[in-house]
Amino acid sequence: MFPERFSNLPAYAFPRLRALLDVFEPGGEVMHMTIGEPKHGFPDWVAGVLAKNIDGFGKYPPNDGTPELQGAIADWIKRRYGVSVDPSAQVMPLNGTREGLYNAAMALIPEAKNGQQPVVLMPNPFYQVYMIGAISVGAEPVFVPATKETGHLPDFTGLSEDVLNRTAVAYICSPANPQGAVASRDYWADLIRLAEKHDFRIFADECYSEIYRDDPPVGALQVAQELGADPERVLIFHSLSKRSNLPGLRSGFVAGGPDCLKRIKQLRAYAGAPLPLPLQRVAEAVWADEDHVIENRRLYREKYAVADKIFAGVEGYMSPEAGFFLWLPVEDGEAAALKLWQETGVRVLPGAYLSRDVDGFNPGKEYIRVAMVAPKEDMRRGLIRLRDCIYG
Repeated sequence: MFPERFSNLPAYAFPRLRALLDVFEPGGEVMHMTIGEPKHGFPDWVAGVLAKNIDGFGKYPPNDGTPELQGAIADWIKRRYGVSVDPSAQVMPLNGTREGLYNAAMALIPEAKNGQQPVVLMPNPFYQVYMIGAISVGAEPVFVPATKETGHLPDFTGLSEDVLNRTAVAYICSPANPQGAVASRDYWADLIRLAEKHDFRIFADECYSEIYRDDPPVGALQVAQELGADPERVLIFHSLSKRSNLPGLRSGFVAGGPDCLKRIKQLRAYAGAPLPLPLQRVAEAVWADEDHVIENRRLYREKYAVADKIFAGVEGYMSPEAGFFLWLPVEDGEAAALKLWQETGVRVLPGAYLSRDVDGFNPGKEYIRVAMVAPKEDMRRGLIRLRDCIYG
């Protein structure tokens, strides 16, 4: 016997992509532009910190993170957003933010809201763990279109009173994956006021917050503080994967109100997987350093400029405000990805693989997602091949 709650899930995005493409030979030198795995270098001193603390693999790591790591994260939040949090009560390091985005749902979503099945709101397209978190706790996932018409962010304020009164959590990603849109201060304020009115929490996935063009994206926690919102209203999730080019470190954090964090930590004590101690020591040092982040951002700004030049004449091209994905308009994402593979060897992800059909509409169907993570000149060649194949 197997659970039914996961029985109607489609294959995950990347197995679907392999099934679509790998039955055909590539039409040129293979270039992977699908997964958001940063290829810029991480700080060269990371190896020394790891070596110095290598004996920590012989110990069980502290479940809630070392005091030094909690402190380094709290200090970063203060520097970045001007918000003071209690390191021991309002911060928990994560074994990758996907763990946190999932387990926060497990720890905080109630069995019922106003006597009914709870709702979990999420953008569409979306990071797939949002949906799985909702399904795992028996909540109803509600997919809210994030389209060109809505500024590529979901308009939660336009939902019905019935849905909002059942809402327990709203997931929101800013800067957005895949579109690169950034929530403004007004957007956050409207969402926080909506959450206060209808008594739900906001899970703010801000993993791309340090990759941007000009002005740093405003954060959910800082707007919540400015509004004097309930401290338990907003939880933020961050990662070193994108900020510091350390996806294999599996280091992130969740921060928010002390009552929420208490429940998340309790679940971690029973079912979580804390980061190994030597990796926590690395994370302490990485959160404390900004020089490598500034350099990383400079490299991405150069890539934005390359992409903008290559796609300057393409109708509907939207230059991302932040993050490292291009969300390119096509007639059909699957057909475009297959054509590109067969004719050039470039691999991209159909946008529909990041979205769900709602009432016969899939907001990702007419897009492809392209990751700008390869070295700049490799990326340039790949984007030119893509442009000439799809838009030529």
